[in-house]
Amino acid sequence: MEIDALDRQIIHALRVNGRAGYREIGAVLGVSDQTVARRYRRLREGAGVRVAGLPNPIALGYEMWLLRLRTTPDAAGAIAAALARRSDTGWVSLTSGGTEIAANVQLPATADRDALLLDRLPRTPRLISVSAHCMIHHFAGGAVGADQRDNSLTPAQIAALTPAPHTAPGPPRLTDDDRPLLAALAHDGRLGFPELAAATGWAETTVRRRLHDLTGSGALFYDVDVDPDVLGFRARVLLWLSVAPSRVAAVGAAIAGHEEIVFAAATTGPTNLVATVVCHDMTGLYTYLTEKIGALDGVDRVETAPLVRHIKQSGAVTTSAPPHRT
Repeated sequence: MEIDALDRQIIHALRVNGRAGYREIGAVLGVSDQTVARRYRRLREGAGVRVAGLPNPIALGYEMWLLRLRTTPDAAGAIAAALARRSDTGWVSLTSGGTEIAANVQLPATADRDALLLDRLPRTPRLISVSAHCMIHHFAGGAVGADQRDNSLTPAQIAALTPAPHTAPGPPRLTDDDRPLLAALAHDGRLGFPELAAATGWAETTVRRRLHDLTGSGALFYDVDVDPDVLGFRARVLLWLSVAPSRVAAVGAAIAGHEEIVFAAATTGPTNLVATVVCHDMTGLYTYLTEKIGALDGVDRVETAPLVRHIKQSGAVTTSAPPHRT
């Protein structure tokens, strides 16, 4: 499908306020609420646009890990699918010709990380190697905010759509009772209060109050998934960078300002900076690596891992694969 300027404005509006009403978005964009609703349905069906309400791991103080798993060629899809079914994975992708898996794991401070990282994963059949990289600082993407390609709205339009700040009682906190609500919001962050009440078994007033508190405390944020192919971005690559320690902050801040970057974080491990880059094609990736990454002082080495297929994005499974247990 073709994406025009109004479509891009609606996508940007949803990144600013994932639960903004059609009338609210239409008033800011100068179109009717019926037009916004019709365009949104079209974007959902044809461009994979999905708003997801997600726990904010930074505000909640979660440990965040990136896993790199190398498998035999026949096992990658099944192992990735098993990881995707876990509630503590945010995204799971096949990379590097389909024999490597990259996964983001978010663990509350009280979670038993050793059970996953040191016990279950190493015992998985046909798993060749596992490396775990703890993310120690976020520069771009996810709860940090939209990437530099979100430029369809003016500052005044962004301000008009930005939710009014409010303070919830107490620090950011989730409970076991929130799990049904979070599961529903991960699949569709724009579900109405009746649908959320049905998913949780709560009264609509309780759902409304709990959403208000979770958003106000910073425990919940909204992200937007879009099929990059529809937007013309066919080269998606994970970059693992080795950067001189004294230059990590500067390099991270620099790449966070690149329009090609949708995610960037400092990590532990043999590489200390990871980023997801999207370009129109591999020629564009070459230009990005040689002209932008190559110009950064302190970058010693870059490993590129093309993203072959997303199994899970923004907390929701997107692709099925044969069952496998981890």
